[in-house]
Amino acid sequence: MGVVVTDAEVTLADVLSLRMAIDHPLEAGTHLVLRHRGTGSERKVRLGTPGRPAKDATVAVSLAGLKLTPGRWDAYLQQSGPRTRMQSIDPGFSLDRLDAYALGRRTMSYRAYRTRNGFLAIKIADAEPVADVRAVWFREGRFEVTGLLAYTGLGDDDQHHRARLSLKHSDATVTATATVQGVRFHAALSLCDVLAATPDSEGVWEPSLEVDGVDGPMALGALLDDVEGKRRRVHYPATKIDGVPIKPSFSPADHLRLEVGAA
Repeated sequence: MGVVVTDAEVTLADVLSLRMAIDHPLEAGTHLVLRHRGTGSERKVRLGTPGRPAKDATVAVSLAGLKLTPGRWDAYLQQSGPRTRMQSIDPGFSLDRLDAYALGRRTMSYRAYRTRNGFLAIKIADAEPVADVRAVWFREGRFEVTGLLAYTGLGDDDQHHRARLSLKHSDATVTATATVQGVRFHAALSLCDVLAATPDSEGVWEPSLEVDGVDGPMALGALLDDVEGKRRRVHYPATKIDGVPIKPSFSPADHLRLEVGAA
């Protein structure tokens, strides 16, 4: 049976919605099988009943009740015979859709995507409030950053929230007031203050954002899109303050940091 996923989305209610191009209607007893790529554990969901001949089909599966664990789950379709891995032609990327999904307060996030080899998979991760970085730049001796607050439950509106940006290195901390409107944030911090706090002008500084109404400081990272390994893929222009090089970069976990005195 020929089945190709043409559209795959995890809705705001954590329901996997699939549109598929099919050669024949789904048989009674057809199952969607999700297999964890690391552990091999599986979840099976029965899909509907026999239907009349059609060129496409849609299915909706609630993911929250399947007790899926973090990691990557490959999708298979099983009918009367061996299971087949589900091919996908959906690029699986819409930043607007990912932003809308991240507005809710969540402890687990689900995302449907197409693998490099063209198959459907689900990426599942623990979710906690994070300041998702959209732009970083240096201007007039300041480090500036903008982005979106994710998984906080704050409304996407015009309400202002008190906020503070912190840069930490070992026992030193430099802070500055940040601007948060709804779920959008902007912060700027003097790089001269950073150098003054580190006499040797060396080290890695890790930024965080504290916002009224959100428990605890949030790391600054770039975690919502589907670009992984940003330390290798994303490079920002560096600057020099009093001859000391300063460069933004990402950690292996895709968290933003400042490298001060880096070569």
